[in-house]
Amino acid sequence: MNIHEVYKELSSVIPEEQLLKDEPMKNHTSFRIGGPADLMVLPSEIEHIRHTLKVCQKWNVPFMVMGNGSNLLVRDKGIRGVVIKIANTFNSVWVEGCFIRAQSGALLSVLSKKALETELKGLEFASGIPGTLGGAIVMNAGAYGGEMKDVVDWVKVMDHQGNEFCLSNAELEFGYRTSLVQKKGLIVLEAGLVLSPGNFEEIRAVMADLTRKRQEKQPLSLPSAGSVFKRPPGYFAGKLIEDAGLKGFRIGDAQVSEKHAGFIVNLGNATAKDVLALIELIQQRVMEKYGVELKPEIKVVGEG
Repeated sequence: MNIHEVYKELSSVIPEEQLLKDEPMKNHTSFRIGGPADLMVLPSEIEHIRHTLKVCQKWNVPFMVMGNGSNLLVRDKGIRGVVIKIANTFNSVWVEGCFIRAQSGALLSVLSKKALETELKGLEFASGIPGTLGGAIVMNAGAYGGEMKDVVDWVKVMDHQGNEFCLSNAELEFGYRTSLVQKKGLIVLEAGLVLSPGNFEEIRAVMADLTRKRQEKQPLSLPSAGSVFKRPPGYFAGKLIEDAGLKGFRIGDAQVSEKHAGFIVNLGNATAKDVLALIELIQQRVMEKYGVELKPEIKVVGEG
């Protein structure tokens, strides 16, 4: 695998300060865990993304796309190949009437604040979700009764051949923590969100209430990747884990949060190996005790 040649070709189109060699992934995930990526690309234009795909395919180098890294566990030896991080270098936002159009690297927190400023309601649920618009669409992120499928009108995507096309809400096949984008491995470039007129104070009050609930229930002071497991039908993962006696249980510096058992937190120097061992133990214990299979919601990538 010739990363040197890939770097050389990429740098003919992409500024060198947007190409990071041997980049520690712990600096790019909310878990603060992960070994180095051979090469990270920080695109600021659609053409940067297309060029990266073309070069990776030419040299047969693997690539992966990420957003803000809020739902990601990178293994300890890192990632071979190229990581395309679509985040704060690709995050423009436009508001037109009740319509917000944004590039996929825009943070949900920024979008919900923009909606508040322009007195548009419907995005309050997303104000505390730490990810990007693109990442949220991929997994149909949601909280407190709202989901991305409720506000997305259309999404512009790119396939691995560099073709761009738009998908409507119906075509996106949104489901619980899934979408057509996820199933097909498409890359989100931009999206249009449809909101409705609201009152500034009322919207702000809803957002403040959701923030208070998050602060009360979630371990926001420690690095984590949010909810570790999908909600099993008829149950709550956090309650099952707590009832299995695992609240506060730790392996190395990876701990089942003492505040909310649905979260695993990094107490300081947790490794991916610690987290994965803890996930496996939780799954075994809950299966033994309740016969319920817990499926991870976080995405695990890289080499052990």
